[in-house]
Amino acid sequence: MTTYYYAAASQRFLLEEEPFEEVIKERIRYYQEQEKEKDFWLILQPAFLEAPELAEVKARCPQPVAAVVSTNSTFITWLKLRLEHVAIGEFEAPSDVIADPLASLTTAS
Repeated sequence: MTTYYYAAASQRFLLEEEPFEEVIKERIRYYQEQEKEKDFWLILQPAFLEAPELAEVKARCPQPVAAVVSTNSTFITWLKLRLEHVAIGEFEAPSDVIADPLASLTTAS
């Protein structure tokens, strides 16, 4: 199993009210300069929040939720400092409860 770290907030807050695009562009540029492989993903309506152990986090986040998931805890801490009003945490996957750490509950239209 792998430990995944996340920063979750309402989609509206994260994608419309915060300078999220600027923050992510900055991080991508930093990774390119460091020749580092991307280790984070944006997930709309993340399925991992359906896990019973994350029910409290889901309840605190206005719906629909968006989350940035990473295998890099330092990046999530950095993101929390840049985007103050996000819930952060971690989970292990794949597991019996979370089969796919990057799964979304959204359907393609």
